[in-house]
Amino acid sequence: MLPPLESARVHGLEVTQTERRFEMVELDHFRYDTPQAIQDFTDHLQGIENHLRLLKSKTGMLTSGNMPEYLMRRSGGVVGILGRLIADGAQEAMDSGKETLDEALLDGIVIGREEPVGPAATQDQFAEPAQAKPRAGRARGRNTVFDDHGSQAATAAG
Repeated sequence: MLPPLESARVHGLEVTQTERRFEMVELDHFRYDTPQAIQDFTDHLQGIENHLRLLKSKTGMLTSGNMPEYLMRRSGGVVGILGRLIADGAQEAMDSGKETLDEALLDGIVIGREEPVGPAATQDQFAEPAQAKPRAGRARGRNTVFDDHGSQAATAAG
């Protein structure tokens, strides 16, 4: 085996191809233990909610009622797990024709627990719902051709 190229070392540390191509950003998980932490998590949910394009979505779909607590419990505040839960939930909402996200729909979404949840979390605290089942796909999903893709489409067209 050949020794690693010197160009593959940065500050004396071995780096991967991904790390050489992209700036890596270390994200800590969201917390839900102080008013500021709760506001930060809710602001993040508001940003996600603003970009969801479900036909029957409503203001506060992710940020009102018990939904922030539910999403924190399901994701442990880990951004990647939260994103996967919401993305899979949105796909299920389109496939089923429900076109909105709520706890009942998200209870049917199974997410992986390969990433650590955080030091304060316990397995019982963030356990999957008892009725969690894999999504049942439909033969034909919703046509998304005319969905608003936001500023990315405007940038590409401009």
